[in-house]
Amino acid sequence: MTTRTDIPPVTVTRWTRTSRFGTPAVILLFVVMLALPFMTALSNIRSVTDLLIFIILGSMWNLMAGYGGMESVGQQAYIGLGAYGLVVLADQLGINIFLAVPLAGIIAGVIAFLFSFLAFRLIGGYFAIGTWVIAEVVKLIITQFPSLGLGSGISLYAMSAFDRDLRIAVSYWIALAVTVLALLICVFLVRSGFGLGLTAVRDDPTAAATSGVDVSRAKRLVFVVSGVGTGMAGAIIAISTLRVQPDSLFSVQWSVLMIFMVVIGGVGTIEGPIIGALIFWGLREALAEYGSLYLILLGVLAIVFALFFRGGVWGLIQRRRRISVFPTGYSTSFGRFK
Repeated sequence: MTTRTDIPPVTVTRWTRTSRFGTPAVILLFVVMLALPFMTALSNIRSVTDLLIFIILGSMWNLMAGYGGMESVGQQAYIGLGAYGLVVLADQLGINIFLAVPLAGIIAGVIAFLFSFLAFRLIGGYFAIGTWVIAEVVKLIITQFPSLGLGSGISLYAMSAFDRDLRIAVSYWIALAVTVLALLICVFLVRSGFGLGLTAVRDDPTAAATSGVDVSRAKRLVFVVSGVGTGMAGAIIAISTLRVQPDSLFSVQWSVLMIFMVVIGGVGTIEGPIIGALIFWGLREALAEYGSLYLILLGVLAIVFALFFRGGVWGLIQRRRRISVFPTGYSTSFGRFK
């Protein structure tokens, strides 16, 4: 028996050539974006704030569905809870607006934790419909409180301390900070051993359980984290619009939007929701004036990708070459003999 000595050593690493460039580039981009309010018109700042909200929502839904296998159509519940929570904290309790945003997200996360004990009794399509029903129930409960404006909603006055220009800039900076936080959480969870167990739960819960993964704990943690992130996005929406209305915040269109962005961008990837958010935002900016034609185009695009390109745009990019912006997976490389 002979031993081969011509095989070079193999190195296993998380960092690829593209991620070594991509991650610093993303960090630099966010640093440059801090100065954006001083570089462009305020109307553009409001538009970019919307883009950041879309990225947060898409990333949170992808974390729950793309990695955890929980396809919810009721995430609008936490958008509404985050927005109303901000009004209560900032206006009625007098808490500083910068502290009120994360607290509103935590409130949404606590309520998501409680709802999980009901939602997790359902699986598959029943889980999706169940989360939608929960969102509708939350909306009906919220509209029963006169202090919250009943069914007509309520205005946010905490931002009146800022003039118009500064208010738009502050809204943008808060959205930018939450976007960075959301992406960091996604990368951290996916890189960890917990993320590996979570993908096992997504692929086969029974097999994951027999391998030692606490299925309920893994799913519940992601469900709560998604609720926190979505709640903070709802708080940013309230800051941006200065008005909290139940019909708009608890609309199922928010969940449809999240699903569209993730399906178009790429399910189960960090980069996918960002690409999907950029595509949706770009189409909205370019075609919004066409009304129903714009909505029809979005629907056709979603159907085409769902049927023929299930990996989304990021999947199409990776067909040609395995690239990654964030170091979440593993790659191998062959070294040289000395």
